[in-house]
Amino acid sequence: MEKVYRVLKNAGGANITVGVLLIVIGITLGIINIVSGASLLRNRRNILF
Repeated sequence: MEKVYRVLKNAGGANITVGVLLIVIGITLGIINIVSGASLLRNRRNILF
């Protein structure tokens, strides 16, 4: 039974690590998206369709 607890503890730790990484990556990509959109809005007069 103790072996099962060790396996579950390792799996839980891995899940928390992956979750934190995904949150950080999501926030980073969101900030990059906002900066890119602001740049496009600033230069919207120079965009030709």
